Parts: sequence; structure tokens; C-alpha cells
Amino acid sequence: MKNFGFGILLLLCGTSLIAQETTEYSSETFKDTRIVNGQSVETNEEGQLKFIISHRFGLISQGINNFFGLDEASIRLGLDYGVTDRFTIGIGRSSFEKTVDGFAKYKLLRQSVGAREMPITMTWQSNFAIRTADFPDNPGEEYDIANRMTYGHQLMIARKFCDAFSAQIMPTFIHKNLVDTKAEKNDLFAIGAATRYQLSKIISFQAEYYYVLPDQLGDQFTNSLSLGFDIQTKSHVFQLHVSNSQGMIDKFFISETRQDFFEGDVYFGFNISRDFQLKGKKYK
Repeated sequence: MKNFGFGILLLLCGTSLIAQETTEYSSETFKDTRIVNGQSVETNEEGQLKFIISHRFGLISQGINNFFGLDEASIRLGLDYGVTDRFTIGIGRSSFEKTVDGFAKYKLLRQSVGAREMPITMTWQSNFAIRTADFPDNPGEEYDIANRMTYGHQLMIARKFCDAFSAQIMPTFIHKNLVDTKAEKNDLFAIGAATRYQLSKIISFQAEYYYVLPDQLGDQFTNSLSLGFDIQTKSHVFQLHVSNSQGMIDKFFISETRQDFFEGDVYFGFNISRDFQLKGKKYK
């Protein structure tokens, strides 16, 4: 079985599994700081400001009457800044529930070979989200900020097996100060998994899945599955994908996904990121 697994990696990676003679850190485990909806182990370079536009249309299954979802749209605008090469902070605002969110992200370990060998890259991120929209069941009632807040913590563990193939797992904790029903728990545990396969010099395929442990959500919720392609240029990354999740932050796609991917209830969407070098390296 071990030899079979090694053979699969050889097929995926070619000859790049041969031992390296020089000491070096692995780079671009994923092509961007986002895989599809979720974060990757990647962080911004020091002084790098990343502007991210995330866009999700309506359900494709709605058909021609809603122009296969294109008549609807949900958008998130975000800014991420690299305080150091290993520490990134970010803030964003989603039209979905008019939510403001922020995060801090630190790269704990870097995959490397040579004098110091480290088989994985490990990154920690903590986040928050504040709903600013009215609650539909009680539109006139005032909710204080504590009831509108959600917190999350995530450990991302990834390995770049070769230039073409990477994988990542993401143990995740989410706390909601307020839930809608008794079936939903305030504290929620999930685990995510993601892969990247490089198809050409600038195009890669990504898959991302989040499994919520049982008995934490109501029957109306399901797990998030997303598939997509990254197209990389010098300073932009274009991401095109389909997902059964419409929300674009942890609170939404991990704990509030309602559609079934395998029944065709998916959203088409895209992310566009643009990097600006404000400090350190010369502006790109």
C-alpha cells in the first residue's frame, strides 16, 4: 500500500520528489491566500496590500427565468495587509446580511528541505464577523452588538508534495453568540480539506470541502463543497468556481450552507485579487 501511494505521487509530481541538494523553503503551496471560500496557508509578503473582490451569483438551478443565477449577486470586498512575511491582517464587508468581518493570520511553520527539514506548512487564523442587517423575524427589534457577533479559529496544515500538487486540512472552531433554533449549537467544530493541482503554468484546479461534525446544526444545513480554477498573472489571481455555498466567510459557508451540491443546487462565482506593494519590494 505504501509503494502504491508513492507511485501515485510520482505520477502527479514527476521527478520533483527526488531529494533536493540545496536548502530551501517551499513557496506557493497554493497560488493565493484563498482556496475558494476558505483561507489557505499562504500569507501576504511584508508591506503587500491585497484587494479582493469576491462575487457569487444566484443558484444555477433556477434556470432561464433567473438567467441561471446571473440576475442575483452577493459580493464581498476585502483588504488584506502583510504586517510581516508571516503575519497578515484583513477586513472585509459582505452584502450578504450586510456583514463586516476581519481576521488575523500567522504562519507558524514553513515547509522546508535541507539543513532544517519541515514536512508541512502550518498557519493559524482567528476571525470575527458582525451582522449589521436587521433580523427578518424581528425587523423592528434592536439587537446589541454581542448578539450580532460570530468568532472563529482555524489551524491550517498543508504540504506541497511537488510543484503540481498540494493538499491542506483545516480543523475549525466557530462560536455564534446567537443562533436561530435549538437544533443549532453556539459552539461548532468542523474539519476542512482542500487540494490544488497545477494544470499549466498559469492555471490550477482547486477543490475544497468542509465537514461539520454531527449534531451541531439543524437538518436544513449541509456541508460546503467547492470546485474551481485559478488563473494567475503577474499581480492578479482570477478564481472561477462553483459551490453550494453563497456566503464567503467562515460563518456562512461552514455553518450556514443550505444547498445540496450533488442535486445541482450550486452557485457560480469568482474571486479577483490584486496585489499592491506598499513597503519593501518595488511596486509591481
